[in-house]
Amino acid sequence: MPYSVYLKKGEERRILAGHSWVYANEVAKIEGKDKNGALAAVYAADGRFLGKGYINHLSKILVRIFIRGQEEDGKELYVRRIAAAKALREAVMGEDSDCWRAVFAEADDLPAFICDKYGDYLCVELLSLGVDRRKETICEALCEVFAPKGIYMRGDVAVRQKEGLPLESGTLYGEVPDTVCVQENGLRMLVDVKNGQKTGYFLDQKENRRAIRRYCRGRKVLDCFCNSGGFSLNAASVAKEVVALDISRFALDNVEENARLNGFANIATRCGDAFALLREMRAAGEKFGCVVLDPPAFCKSAAEVQDAYRGYKDVNIYAMKLVEPGGFLMSCSCSHYMTAQLFEKMLRESAREAGRRAKILEVRVQAPDHPALLSAEETSYLKAFILQLE
Repeated sequence: MPYSVYLKKGEERRILAGHSWVYANEVAKIEGKDKNGALAAVYAADGRFLGKGYINHLSKILVRIFIRGQEEDGKELYVRRIAAAKALREAVMGEDSDCWRAVFAEADDLPAFICDKYGDYLCVELLSLGVDRRKETICEALCEVFAPKGIYMRGDVAVRQKEGLPLESGTLYGEVPDTVCVQENGLRMLVDVKNGQKTGYFLDQKENRRAIRRYCRGRKVLDCFCNSGGFSLNAASVAKEVVALDISRFALDNVEENARLNGFANIATRCGDAFALLREMRAAGEKFGCVVLDPPAFCKSAAEVQDAYRGYKDVNIYAMKLVEPGGFLMSCSCSHYMTAQLFEKMLRESAREAGRRAKILEVRVQAPDHPALLSAEETSYLKAFILQLE
């Protein structure tokens, strides 16, 4: 007998507003008996039908709702949802890029399912028990919509363990090379879909990488936490000189290879801890016309916000002291726990302590292939402030 989940009184408001997650502590009772990962119906305390989603008793998120009407779970539903997501990307993404997020989980009404397109290949993350159990159906739907040469699954993220899933990666369809050559903003990039961070590349910064060009023209640029060099390459297309900084030698090898691929001879790399290297540069009197700060998430839970605030503040103070008068700073955060308001407060304090007068020129968010649901604040996570420093 399928599960029927009844919420406590008042707990339906967030679901009615469009959120997908039902937490275990919001549930009054569960009726029926089925397998973990099965489709469960969710009802308000007064018996109103709210939707259906995959259930997992091992997770704090008991049910992830993705059906709110009378649709049937199965391949046809996935084909419709994936095709709608693809149509949105084809409408809003530039013709000079062949890599983008094809499916963004809750924002595309497919919770816990992420799919990134890299040229003729797809890389997926299946982050709940329910979608992982349906990987064959999902692959069939992806093949029907995209006709890819290969589909690779990245299953090496800790959230899978919270769902009771193993950490495992592998090819789901066709053949997938270790490295895929893609085009972003007219530049060529080598993406390691099997070993790179996330699904191989941080696609959410695509439009921000394009935007940084106008602030780098003819200038010396510092790209901190550069990873495989997305910001460095976009800057190098117009800059006098770019210094790409990262703690990973593997990442910097990718930067150098991508620079050669695009014929750029104006990118130098430096390996080490960003905080330490920024202090060294300051002590040496180095100055830059533009500095980019795109660090990894300093906070992955609400409990870490205070420590993360201090970390963001320290690195921004160091960076601001390296920007020449009239130069620019792009400072980013990819944690939704660090809100835009809190991040701006941190930048204000950093400028004051660095002794710099700063102007906000732009406040940017994730690229449109990563749409954010107004009803789910978790989907709005990336912020990028562009400042001019006097």
